[in-house]
Amino acid sequence: MRYELFISLRYLKAKRKQVFISIITLLSMAGVGLGVMALIIVLSVMSGFEEDLKKKILGTNAHLVVLQQGAGMRDYPEILKKVEEAKGVVAATPFIFTQAMLTSENNVHGIVLRGIDPATAGKVINIENTLKKGSMAGLQKDDGETQPGIFIGKELAQTLGVMLDDSVVLVSPMGALAPMGGGPPMKKFRIAGIFDSGMYEYDTSLAYISLKNAQKFLAMGDLVSGLEVKVDDIYAVKKIGDRIRKDLGFPFWTKDWMQMNRSLFAALKLERIVMFIILVLIVLVAAFGIVSTLIMVVMEKNKDIAILKSMGATARSIMRIFIFEGLIIGCVGTLIGLGGGYVVCTLLAKYQFITLPSDVYYISRLPVKMNILDFVLVAVSSLGISFLATLYPSWQASRLDPAEALRYE
Repeated sequence: MRYELFISLRYLKAKRKQVFISIITLLSMAGVGLGVMALIIVLSVMSGFEEDLKKKILGTNAHLVVLQQGAGMRDYPEILKKVEEAKGVVAATPFIFTQAMLTSENNVHGIVLRGIDPATAGKVINIENTLKKGSMAGLQKDDGETQPGIFIGKELAQTLGVMLDDSVVLVSPMGALAPMGGGPPMKKFRIAGIFDSGMYEYDTSLAYISLKNAQKFLAMGDLVSGLEVKVDDIYAVKKIGDRIRKDLGFPFWTKDWMQMNRSLFAALKLERIVMFIILVLIVLVAAFGIVSTLIMVVMEKNKDIAILKSMGATARSIMRIFIFEGLIIGCVGTLIGLGGGYVVCTLLAKYQFITLPSDVYYISRLPVKMNILDFVLVAVSSLGISFLATLYPSWQASRLDPAEALRYE
């Protein structure tokens, strides 16, 4: 062991008359630990929130959408085959997307209506796993005598006051004018399923019907709005979309999940960076405790420093003694913070004891995702700040004149 490190460890062990310095040292460690723990918890929650949001959005929406300029997409079966053959594409399905109104005996609510192919939609979007009541077979029943099926979110079901197998009336705002005035198309549907996507926005405004029923209801013939596509790598979706657009040519174009949710994820990323900066400032404030501790130790150890210099210790060695002491305080505080942050995040992830209002935060539980990179980044930042905090007191100690310090001893 280097003598500088040995002396640093000795200085951390307070004598009876130096108990006050020891208390300040412990408080400095606790301050760094709390700052590091706060950083770990907040970054893990932010990562979990982003991951959970991404999972829910990509579970309800496709990774990529293929559209045709104009009123809709014609001859979609041929285009569907070409898209499925593209490199990186896992599955594809046609869809119809429009706005409508849903009415019950108790209430009326505006919705986003999606027509899906029950046979292939499950390969692209995660609709079956979100169904709490009913099954995919409920959308396929259309024998002309019974009412066709419709899936709605649990929040929408509560708003309308309906349950499984109840009847609702679907009203399209895109109806043609009748001889006696406006006559939007209306059709009775049966609640064939109630889903819970975990996203309040979707659960209050989204409804699914089969593709054939949507084409009949909207008088679209064989047209569809476009194709939904699932890819093998969600982060390579832009390249896959460019490849599909190039293969299909004009008038087809694509839109990926990053483009559709750009503002949301950009806001989350910015918020994460800002929170990191704010919490680093908390660690910086805790580092002032290290500065004050070292300054008090230097003042207390004037005689020791003078003796060491008289015995041949260089100014650099004296600096090392107090740098090591500050780094030990920073390291212990950082390890305490990392351990505490890991324990709290593990408990949050396992027991989920913090609930959120889902109509405000999209999700109902506080999600947590721990990244090893966040732990490394926080540890490096904390140790860097602790090192910077040791420089001034160490430099002051190295400048001490032995003759002045020992003059009155």
